[in-house]
Amino acid sequence: MIDAEQIYVDKGLSSINNNMDRQVKKGLITAEDKNNFLNNIVPLVGHKNIDQDTDLIIEAIYENKHAKLSLLKDLNNILNPDCIITSNTSSISITELGKNIRSDKFLGMHFMNPVPVMQLVELIRGYSTSDETFKTIYELAIKIGKKPVEVFDYPGFISNRILMPMINEAIFALYEGVAKAEDIDNVMKLGMNHPMGPLTLADFIGLDVCLDIMEVLYEGFQDSKYRPCPLLKKMVNAGRLGRKTKKGFFEY
Repeated sequence: MIDAEQIYVDKGLSSINNNMDRQVKKGLITAEDKNNFLNNIVPLVGHKNIDQDTDLIIEAIYENKHAKLSLLKDLNNILNPDCIITSNTSSISITELGKNIRSDKFLGMHFMNPVPVMQLVELIRGYSTSDETFKTIYELAIKIGKKPVEVFDYPGFISNRILMPMINEAIFALYEGVAKAEDIDNVMKLGMNHPMGPLTLADFIGLDVCLDIMEVLYEGFQDSKYRPCPLLKKMVNAGRLGRKTKKGFFEY
């Protein structure tokens, strides 16, 4: 597990430990399982210190194309030629991210949040992703208890191409005064049997992340139906990003 600074490595390990404590209390894993899992994690500060013999990298930094391109370029120069590199991007083109690196050994590996609970992994094939690379990662996803789905490289893939416009439309409904935030969420929870309303889900994801993904969709398809709601832009500019800032469509 690699992060830029020790404080972030420590924070990540603490989060994993706390999550596993909850799993132990629920009887999903044993205390022995937890200790075995934690002992398998090797923390590392700085990606330039990575072992060159690594077989697989899963890049999972924040959702910014230029930051990802810079990191992936560094990794490509450090790692051995046989190493497969994947990205946990939720919307950025896999073909574009991989075009100047080992594009045949590069693909998207989009985990759903929260990762320990959600079974789905979108495996996104770039234009040049080899069948061998895809097969290797598909089989790996099954081995770690996930259900992989093959997706081809179009903006938003499948999950966010469908989910984010729904969230954006819920924000438009609030923006236009169609209903209050609580009522919009209740319609989707009680009427459509969604476990969480779209505005609550937006707060959980992060409104800045939602905006980034909508802008990727809008830019990628050049279609007005993906235009981010002005209210979403205004809230991001105001620093109301959802749960992580304690204020979004709701207060936490």
